[in-house]
Amino acid sequence: MTIRPRAHFLGCLTALLALGLGLGPAAAQDKTMTLKMSSWVPPAHPLNPALVAWAADIEKESNGTIKATLFPSEQLGKAMDHYDMARDGIADLAYVNPGYQPGRFPIAAAGELPFLISNAKGGSAAFDAWYRQYWGKEMSDVHVCFAFVNDPGTFHSKHKIVAPEDIKGDKVRPGSATQGAMVTLLGGTNVQASAPEAREVLERGVASTIGFPWGSIVLFGIDKVVKYHMDVPLFVTDFVWAMNKGTYEKLSPAQKAVIDRHCTSEWAEKVASPWADFEYGGHAKLAAEAGHEVYKLTPEQMQAWRTAMAPLYQRWEAKVESSDAVLADLKAKLKEHGALAE
Repeated sequence: MTIRPRAHFLGCLTALLALGLGLGPAAAQDKTMTLKMSSWVPPAHPLNPALVAWAADIEKESNGTIKATLFPSEQLGKAMDHYDMARDGIADLAYVNPGYQPGRFPIAAAGELPFLISNAKGGSAAFDAWYRQYWGKEMSDVHVCFAFVNDPGTFHSKHKIVAPEDIKGDKVRPGSATQGAMVTLLGGTNVQASAPEAREVLERGVASTIGFPWGSIVLFGIDKVVKYHMDVPLFVTDFVWAMNKGTYEKLSPAQKAVIDRHCTSEWAEKVASPWADFEYGGHAKLAAEAGHEVYKLTPEQMQAWRTAMAPLYQRWEAKVESSDAVLADLKAKLKEHGALAE
């Protein structure tokens, strides 16, 4: 019997364990893949550099065997189609707004409920940690990497909105199915349009009010057509970074491990943070613009909005099994991450 040197034996054992458990970096012999990442926001949007940085870290950790190219501005398909694009492989990774397809993802819609999430950083980590328990029930067509939210948005309009009844008869572009239900509940008319299309529908007078986060009002040029901004954390929109299942399965075990380490609640917060800072900075930008009015509501006015929004919670609960426990779990996660609205 040949006796191998102990150091050689331990080295072989370590290599075998790393290979078997997928713990090591992607090996040099792994096939190089270049992934197509699709984002429907314009190049200047702060989400895009965050996604590029995410991909760059993957390329580094995979020893250059996983590369990625970002296609912004709906180059690969319309914003509303991004979930199906990830499912069908039109994109390897796609930035998905579940609220663009009303009723398709009822559990995820909890994140859109009004006066629930106070900020995007802790809110993204909390929403991701919570939704991991449920996304297999309604997003099994794709490999979900992580979920996140934007900084709270509100109503921006051509006219001043103070009370819930000010929406009655108004034409509003909502940002999600829940916002659309809010508009209908208050007697307004929904005008469906994706974010890149929003300025046009407002400019043409098809809509006069929009539900939107703050910094993006300036980024998309909507500040040129709306002047009044209700300064309350009315809602957030939740998003998913989705991967084509076939693309994931083509990866080697070591490459999958690299992807898995970049599909975490920590990365959800890291990717969302630059966008959160950008949106929050929109308050000051709009307040400084000539002809714009950024205004707060009194405690009595805020209570009127909360009361008017209560049926949205009831409607969501009616669509989700064990809704009380599901929502309680989300609130607990938000509180844990300092993102539960008071």
